[in-house]
Amino acid sequence: MNPGLIEAGCDEAGRGCLAGSVFAAAVILPEDYVNDGLNDSKQLSAKRRYELRREIERDALAWAVGVVTPEEIDEINILNASILAMHRALDQLKVRPEAIIVDGNRFKPYRFIPYSTVVKGDGKYLSIAAASILAKTYRDDYMDRLAGEFPQYGWTENKGYPTRAHREAIKKYGPTPYHRKSFRLL
Repeated sequence: MNPGLIEAGCDEAGRGCLAGSVFAAAVILPEDYVNDGLNDSKQLSAKRRYELRREIERDALAWAVGVVTPEEIDEINILNASILAMHRALDQLKVRPEAIIVDGNRFKPYRFIPYSTVVKGDGKYLSIAAASILAKTYRDDYMDRLAGEFPQYGWTENKGYPTRAHREAIKKYGPTPYHRKSFRLL
């Protein structure tokens, strides 16, 4: 999108969940990078996402993952939390980007680096697709760990999203410390 500039793609995962942190990733790929497998993480099987994660981590000039906790989400709201998670990912990059492209239509300035928002950007730009895959796989790993602590909520399957089974478990067992108290849980 910004030829000749070091560009970071950003995306988040877990924005619509009832439980758990929101994760975001920032990825800087080599300028002429080609990977036909990269696509919006929601279009890929879990197995393929994890295969691509290894390729992205190997091939990227820089990548990082940022996290915002359920407590922080409740304090600042999910939109601000998603943007904060992207800023935290950008903070950790070993290479400083000269431009940022973000999936979606909302972002807040990061330092003095120019940015663009791109609706459905994870299907249009490889660095955003790569960020989508990293955010999703790292968040899935985290939800699988939490599921070990609270198996009754079905988090290995629903990853904290508002499925019928998840809501039934909240009704039966109440919310966990990982549930977002500011969300309508039932």
